[in-house]
Amino acid sequence: MASMTDAERAAFLAEPRYGILSMLRQNGTPLAVPVWFEWDGKRVRMFSSRLSPKIERLQRDPRASLLVTNRLEEPEAWVAFDGAVEIHEEGGLEIAERLAPGYWDLGDEHRRATLELWRKAAGVFVALELVPTQIRSYRD
Repeated sequence: MASMTDAERAAFLAEPRYGILSMLRQNGTPLAVPVWFEWDGKRVRMFSSRLSPKIERLQRDPRASLLVTNRLEEPEAWVAFDGAVEIHEEGGLEIAERLAPGYWDLGDEHRRATLELWRKAAGVFVALELVPTQIRSYRD
């Protein structure tokens, strides 16, 4: 298995990609959900509504893994971040606003309206931060 170099990993993660955040349910079985994310070279940042069931799961057990994969038209590649997720009361909306242009066409009226609704409900968002204890990667 060929791991990515730091430069390859940075280039791979610099493009908007979906991450799959895996957490543990109360009974110990895994649950995975798609998320938007950003990587700054030291930590992964995400956002969520504080009302999302993922928040209760992460409060109960913060251990998680975020898997980021290639697009179908790209050679096989992935990066996985393993560690504990911290929940921060502040900064969730700012992360969402920063990431939205990479994930959505903000020329689309529906997407702009959704972002505006998020801004009006800013207090419902929290920031999620994963400082990896392990980073795994693969490239074809």
